[in-house]
Amino acid sequence: MTKQMRDIEECNRPREKIMRSGASVLSDEELVAAIIGRGTAGHDVMAISAKIVALLKAGLPTFRELTSIKGVGPSKAALFMACFEISRRYGEKEDVPPIRITSPEDIMQLHEVYSLRHERQEHFVVITLNGAHEVINPHIISKGTLNQSLVHPREVFSDAIAERAAAIICVHNHPSGNLTPSTEDGTVTRQLAQAGNLLGIPLLDHIIISKKGLVSLRELGNNAFA
Repeated sequence: MTKQMRDIEECNRPREKIMRSGASVLSDEELVAAIIGRGTAGHDVMAISAKIVALLKAGLPTFRELTSIKGVGPSKAALFMACFEISRRYGEKEDVPPIRITSPEDIMQLHEVYSLRHERQEHFVVITLNGAHEVINPHIISKGTLNQSLVHPREVFSDAIAERAAAIICVHNHPSGNLTPSTEDGTVTRQLAQAGNLLGIPLLDHIIISKKGLVSLRELGNNAFA
């Protein structure tokens, strides 16, 4: 039988426990249930919470992964994505060592990049770096088929300039799974590399990812990096 939040004794409901004793006393499932609020017809709120916790143990889930759980619709998934982002922006960072990019594979440590493997739409991401090639921030610049109008240098370098970045790395995904760079990929790379050289914020690499892996245009010998 499906157990709704109203079926739980009031003193044991997650939100009431937070008000009484603080969030630290709640289990992982209870914390998730406090965010969800309630289940849906045929879907127990605690059962839904347990499935979300299982995803969390493997890393922050994507919007698509959350909505794949029965009982989690777009609104609830969006709420969790907002929680993840606000935590990333304002959570305790002093104990988290910066991510240093020394090889193309290092970018997969970034949730914003890792989650692109299964996106059905192309996303273009710019990663700003400091002088030690440590990540400052990843920025999603556009969504849609890659072309010069969607990734104009103005948009690509605006965050890098604001953050006083020393360099950038660009990443986009191929939903088809094919990792072969297109002619447009090469054109955009050359345009951005030229703009970066003029601004003094070099484009270190342009990486394509898919569910099959990743390729680096620099390692492929793209002449934009000559």
